Amino acid sequence: MILTHNIDPIIFSIGSINFYWYGAMYAVSFLVIDYLMRTQYFLKSITITKKEIDSLLIILIVAVIVGGRLGYVLFYNFDYYLSQPIKILYIWEGGMSFHGALLMIIFSLFYFSTKSKIQFLMLSDYIVLFVPIGLFLGRIGNFINSELYGIPTTSTWGIIFPMVDDLPRHPSMLYEAFFEGVVLYSVIIYFYRKKLIQGNLTAIFLFFYGIFRFFIEFLRVPDAHIGYLWDDWFTMGQLLSIPMIIAGILIFIVYRERTL
Repeated sequence: MILTHNIDPIIFSIGSINFYWYGAMYAVSFLVIDYLMRTQYFLKSITITKKEIDSLLIILIVAVIVGGRLGYVLFYNFDYYLSQPIKILYIWEGGMSFHGALLMIIFSLFYFSTKSKIQFLMLSDYIVLFVPIGLFLGRIGNFINSELYGIPTTSTWGIIFPMVDDLPRHPSMLYEAFFEGVVLYSVIIYFYRKKLIQGNLTAIFLFFYGIFRFFIEFLRVPDAHIGYLWDDWFTMGQLLSIPMIIAGILIFIVYRERTL
């Protein structure tokens, strides 16, 4: 059964100010992660105080918003934002880069680990337990916004996005919500319970996210102003995912060898 996307991206308006579902999804993800961290879920492998958790939460929120936005500006639409720099602040309209947010989170964790004297990989192993929650809700926001849609399909689960055209398309943002959110979270929790060597959860996250994102990109339409980078199939998302896959493999190999 072919469905038609008819969700209004605006929740409500007050005068000329619109409140978007996209921004609401980010707010909900921050609240959920805030709740889980404050109730001290997943603390058996790390020693961190409530005060440090509060500081870490603030740092991570800023890193996600600033890094995600700047990553999108630099990686995906630099010329547009160079001509209209004020638009960089219009986050509610959509346009966040996971890879940009990831880079900013890495820098932030290095800063926080130095300040708090918590080993970086111990800290990153803790943080990756929560990241799939944000990814899941962020992709739902993409779906509501009718962005990051897929290529046309004849499958019965195709969805028509009237804001795009009248063709049934792969709901690639929902594929990403499932694999980057639900499946990735399940994989990480499974290995978390195995009490792995320090750094392994970080390696697992980087590797599986990179793999999931790389292959789903085959079903996703690249940004029109960028298109395919090579031979009608290689996208910016795939290019940015390759270093993650390699980093995941290297972290696993290096820290496994150091422990043996």
